[in-house]
Amino acid sequence: MDPEQIDMRATEEFSPRYKGLDLWPDAEVLAAFWDGQMAAVAAVRPALPNIAAAAAAVAARLGEGGGRLVYGGAGTSGLLAIQDGMEMNSTFGWPPERLLLLMAGGDQARLQITGGDEDDAASAEQAVKDHRLGPADAVIAVAASGTTPFTVALARAARAAGALTVGIANCADTPLLQAAERPILLDSGPEVIAGSTRLNAGTAQKATLGMLSSLAMTRLGHVVDGLMVSLVADNEKLKGRGARIVAEVAAVEPAQADAALERGRGRVKDAILIARGASEAQARDLLAASGGNLRVAMERLNLAS
Repeated sequence: MDPEQIDMRATEEFSPRYKGLDLWPDAEVLAAFWDGQMAAVAAVRPALPNIAAAAAAVAARLGEGGGRLVYGGAGTSGLLAIQDGMEMNSTFGWPPERLLLLMAGGDQARLQITGGDEDDAASAEQAVKDHRLGPADAVIAVAASGTTPFTVALARAARAAGALTVGIANCADTPLLQAAERPILLDSGPEVIAGSTRLNAGTAQKATLGMLSSLAMTRLGHVVDGLMVSLVADNEKLKGRGARIVAEVAAVEPAQADAALERGRGRVKDAILIARGASEAQARDLLAASGGNLRVAMERLNLAS
């Protein structure tokens, strides 16, 4: 049998365990779905070393040259990748101009997915050229089967252009994992509903994407003590959250945190340094000199005090 057909079985094959599923009582169907979700999460555990290696590589690449974080895929996998990317600014203050989301079928496919788009390898190759992906960029490409033409072509073209490539797939020894510099296999096994990778495979992908990007952003200095210090407080909810973060990290009273956040124009990192004694200008200079890493900026402020 063709190796690609064997690999596809992991997400496409029918499991006899679920024969007659549509005739089962609701509670038993839900129990089967739940079991599948738990197995999907468990499948992430063996991949932790590869996830860690990929996150370190992404952080190193993005921290060196001011490159872009790129997410790509098709169908459900593409939507999950893009969702993770869209949360980078609000969670970690990642600059929108350094984020690129490449979905098979373009922006329209985020609202209406059509099956043929995932077969368009040429559009992925063209996207790499149009956006001038290169050595400063880090690309995260996701496909449950690991064979999706658009996603495989994206990884291959991006790597050929010098970009770091991370490939996430739920089937072993597939073209995507072979094409990526940093492959991550999530062996989530057969789906309860055969081929419906929005279930088990999607759950494993969602967990992995969140962990991968969160670790990379932590290493880039956007997290301190488990807190989102790159948050920009631009609405009432975030102002309250931002003030609590400032109070915790800077070890000051809530009123001082509120005042510092106001002086820092809602920027939590600036506000923390201001609460610890820096002027507004000094806070900006310290962060600029430390590449935005708050830990480093706080250490330099302590030395200057």
